[in-house]
Amino acid sequence: MPAFKQREKVRFTSGDTSCAAWHYPGSNGGCVIMAGGTSVTKEPASDLFAARFNDAGFAVLAFDHRRFGESGGAPRQIVRFDEQVADWHAAIECAAGLPDVDPDRIAVWGFSLAGGHVFRVAADHPRLACAIAQTPLVDGRASAPHALRAMTPLAALRLFGRGIADALGGIAGRPPLLVPAAGARGAVASLTTPDAMDGDRALDPDRRHTGWEQTVAARIALQIGGYRPGRHASRIRCPLLVVVCDQDQSVLPDPAVRAARNAPASEVVHLPGRHYAPFLESHEQAVAAEISFLVNHLAPRD
Repeated sequence: MPAFKQREKVRFTSGDTSCAAWHYPGSNGGCVIMAGGTSVTKEPASDLFAARFNDAGFAVLAFDHRRFGESGGAPRQIVRFDEQVADWHAAIECAAGLPDVDPDRIAVWGFSLAGGHVFRVAADHPRLACAIAQTPLVDGRASAPHALRAMTPLAALRLFGRGIADALGGIAGRPPLLVPAAGARGAVASLTTPDAMDGDRALDPDRRHTGWEQTVAARIALQIGGYRPGRHASRIRCPLLVVVCDQDQSVLPDPAVRAARNAPASEVVHLPGRHYAPFLESHEQAVAAEISFLVNHLAPRD
């Protein structure tokens, strides 16, 4: 695991609550805002990449979406797409006020579900210097059928039944019904694609993140198929780097490649491997491509 030079815990307001973040002070005025997908909290989501970005001189602000990790918001473990996008907007405002950050040199970085959020956030923030979407979920309509085929019929039936009960219980004010964020085929889990279970060894190989709750409210099963942030690609004006893994079975590479084609200033990097390969066997390739992109678009000019 990376050795951190220095980082400090900060909080910023988002909606009617606050989000917790790690701030790594930088030396060149650029800042990368980072968050992870679904129930992945800031440490397993960002530690490997944040340390490398910081070593390159960039400040980092890695945060938890509300209702997850150390951020506020209740009930817990519920994914609400609009809320999470609003958290990104609040994080950008927070970063712009940090003493080591030039407000005109801010980037956003997300993977999986948060990589999809990057498309929406970048489309709404023309002042962003650049954006990185790593193995992003850009089209739930395209990826959901594949995810369903990775489930056994009984597990899919039980998951959707639990999702309906969770959604109805939420309306009635009952606590959320939780399911594992990932599971093996046959499990009642949010995702059971062949690479879904790579997350533990990719994001927490040493079991350091003991407070990371890897569950999510079951209602996400009813929502994810309708989430299509890639449709915002044509409105993105800043440079966009899309990193896809060619054997990704969780979000699939083709929807992200198609979405990237619609962004006016996009680059696509193809990596070998499955959904979590940027944290595993393709990590050095991913880091090299992303730091090169950040240096081109975020570092100060002589």
